[in-house]
Amino acid sequence: MLTRLATRPATLADLPIYWQSCGPFHADSHLKMAQKPRSIRATAPRLGKALKRSFFDRSVHEVAPDLIGATFLVGGAGGIITEVEAYHHTDPAAHSYRGPTPRNQVMFGPPGFSYVYRSYGIHWCVNFVCEEAGSASAVLIRAIEPTHGLAAMRRRRGLEDERALCSGPGKLCEALGITIAHSELPLDRAPIALHARTEAPDIITGVRIGITKAVDLPWRYGLKGSKFLSKRF
Repeated sequence: MLTRLATRPATLADLPIYWQSCGPFHADSHLKMAQKPRSIRATAPRLGKALKRSFFDRSVHEVAPDLIGATFLVGGAGGIITEVEAYHHTDPAAHSYRGPTPRNQVMFGPPGFSYVYRSYGIHWCVNFVCEEAGSASAVLIRAIEPTHGLAAMRRRRGLEDERALCSGPGKLCEALGITIAHSELPLDRAPIALHARTEAPDIITGVRIGITKAVDLPWRYGLKGSKFLSKRF
């Protein structure tokens, strides 16, 4: 039986024993194998029923909390929605507050479509349009718990820590590969898929983040106890 060495090999003859002490290695290169990233969940959770566009044809203040615990997928990658913010058309912080523009016109259309915009010229953010056509209200998706397509999300983000993959609106868009090309798409048709939550979650509320108007409105919703939030409540 080979003896494990506590220190680096002193001679060339000691090399095979040293490699054995290092654990798994490639037979042809003698390099240590990269350990596969561990997932916090052993398996992906069971998906609920597919949500239709009609789900969004109601008050944004009803839709926003009802999205907590739902699963959001783009091209098969995504996870459980853990944090959202509601933006009503009467809200000075909403993009639609001053009326339609080429950028926000989808908000004035029918409910159940995506609205993607670039924040500060850097990050993409994805919203779900709610209420009847002309209302121009939407829910911003702020964070998700990654459960599907983790390999693709890790590759896009260039990191392994699940808790950091989608812990912010810009981060989750990068992880899911969301760009302006995903704006104005129906939320119940590929590449987007939304599935209802399978159990009633405990929801916490707080003020919204990163805005300068209507800062006191408690229109931010989160999954209580989740480790996958953009910021603590």
